Amino acid sequence: MADSLSLKESVLIYLDRSGGLQKLAEDCKLFNGTHQIEAVYRFCIGVNPSDVIEVDPVLGQRVLSDPLGATALFQSVCFLAIKTLSLVEKIHTESQVNVILKLTHLPPFPEYTLDLCSFPRSHGPMRPVSMEGLVIATTRVTKYTQGARFLCINDECSCSTGFHHIRVHAPGATESATVRDNFSCRVCGSPLKEDVKFRVLGDKQLVELIHVNALDVLSAHQQSPLRYQSVTLFLRDELCNSMRIGRLYRVLGIPAHVQQWTGITWSVEANSVQPWEPEYPHGVSAGFQALLKATAGFRWRFSAIVAHCFGLDVAPPGLYNTLKLSLLLSLVQNRADAKDTFHNLDLLAVTTDTLVLDRLMTYGLSLACHGVRHQASGEMFASLSRDEHGAGTANIHAGSALLATGGICMLGDLGCYKKERLDAIQSVLESCTVSVFIPGKKYGEDGDQQLCFPVHCSFWALTDSTDASRRSGRADCAILGTAEIGPVPVQLADAFGLVIQCRDVVGEQALLAQTRHTLQQAVQPGKALYPSRWEFSPQEYQELVAHAQSVQAELSSGAEKIIHGYYMASRRVRTQSQGVKMSVTSVKLLISLAEAHCKLCLRTQILEEDAVIAVLLCENSVTLKHGVSALVIPPDAVFPCDLGDVDGFHKRDKTLDELHQNILRFIYAYAPGAAAYITEE
Repeated sequence: MADSLSLKESVLIYLDRSGGLQKLAEDCKLFNGTHQIEAVYRFCIGVNPSDVIEVDPVLGQRVLSDPLGATALFQSVCFLAIKTLSLVEKIHTESQVNVILKLTHLPPFPEYTLDLCSFPRSHGPMRPVSMEGLVIATTRVTKYTQGARFLCINDECSCSTGFHHIRVHAPGATESATVRDNFSCRVCGSPLKEDVKFRVLGDKQLVELIHVNALDVLSAHQQSPLRYQSVTLFLRDELCNSMRIGRLYRVLGIPAHVQQWTGITWSVEANSVQPWEPEYPHGVSAGFQALLKATAGFRWRFSAIVAHCFGLDVAPPGLYNTLKLSLLLSLVQNRADAKDTFHNLDLLAVTTDTLVLDRLMTYGLSLACHGVRHQASGEMFASLSRDEHGAGTANIHAGSALLATGGICMLGDLGCYKKERLDAIQSVLESCTVSVFIPGKKYGEDGDQQLCFPVHCSFWALTDSTDASRRSGRADCAILGTAEIGPVPVQLADAFGLVIQCRDVVGEQALLAQTRHTLQQAVQPGKALYPSRWEFSPQEYQELVAHAQSVQAELSSGAEKIIHGYYMASRRVRTQSQGVKMSVTSVKLLISLAEAHCKLCLRTQILEEDAVIAVLLCENSVTLKHGVSALVIPPDAVFPCDLGDVDGFHKRDKTLDELHQNILRFIYAYAPGAAAYITEE
């Protein structure tokens, strides 16, 4: 008894110091504002374990090792404070005070950390733990019983009135543990009957959390024999809808064994939820720093060499440089800003060699923080199943696109998809949302419901132009812009935004170079096949991409004039000559490409050269879909020549300078009002 009084005194001291008593008084004012009498009144109390330990180490140990016992101590003190200060007249017994302790953090020790790869299956009371993981499934919000009032059926018993028998939900308890019809009076032993009008309901949601390393398996880059098992989280009341599918979170919760029918399941009652992002290695390696210093006087060089040396394990240098640069730009631009607005860059590659491009995209996927390769047998967006934990509602499982939130979703060859799936992809690309239809009759609801989930990832896809060209009976004609884009409709290609045609600029020499590369990789794996001054490992590229994503870039006036002028001129020309309407999304694509190129070059200001690269990529993409305009540029304008030696880089610099002037002339000639900001010289 003395120990209990001492702990309660410590609880009172902590509440006084931390402002908990003042918050308790403010919460009580809300209950006094209504005339409705309830069985229980819920109070959330923030608890900082470090501060509690400073007040009383024994109480701190109780909070960390026996959360239910600590809750009972806080409940008793809060009830005494409410009665002593006359805060709520409707509260008559201590059982009516439902206290929820919200932990701010846990000690950074292994005892308080739960690795989702290895579950503890211990018996007895379980201490609070911290865990991090990826949300792969969630249910709709349903109701549960927070508390209920029971009365004795014996009219002569004192428990036939009042609030003597109150049942309150405890962590890990099922609905039947709170409300059922076989409770007995602890005074006379007679059966108890619930007074239904005093029942208090709350919100409940179930979430499936899995270890973040499961994404490594989904990326299909590293084959692993490991199998990852998810854990079920119970979110209640204010925590409902605090976790979104495909996001990473750090959760503080209390493990519990929950009886389900004839078995027992292991789950976690969430106590607090915070968004979480693992610390990925990021920075600029010594090699890239040396390259940046060496190319300081050449405004087109750094990104060209970075792309030229990208993916040398997959393809020899000089092949698919435009695609390599586009993949890097997409990786860099994949981010969310301070306003939680996601910036992405979708990419569709048109090729005659899908195998090599598939490998190149897979290599790029391994550099993303979150990369998911969609499997044809899997679900792309979302699927439904019935919840197995007694809620009876629909359980929404994330597909590849939702699992890739904040990263890249690689779709592979679009020729493998049926028309219905291609239409679904186009809808998601245009709206950036996934709609899930939940039939009410099947999942125990009054009516049908349509839920929408935001899609925050970039899509990579490729298509084979060989079959389409053979069916049409014509060869590619880059000058007229009539190159076939495989089975992909123009509307779907427009939805992707950036379309890259991967053509072999040196004909049979490219095939010979790729064949030699593949054979050497098979005979001498791991050997450097292309010794040169600039060699970068995949780890260096991964760190460069992570660092470039964090760079904050501002749009300069020169770059803004080029982007705005090109859009207005191109919109005017293509509308008049081709009837093609350039939408506002084209401006977003141009700004996104220019910003990504600027950040890849590790600059904080978007310059004219960034805008020029963006215009060339965008113009090649639009030409591939709709034909040429008055701005005539080479089919592979960003890499118009071979970069095998220094002369190649000089030639490219000179060509890009000329294309820069061609773009300015195009703007001056066709953009309305261009003479106000671009001189004829």
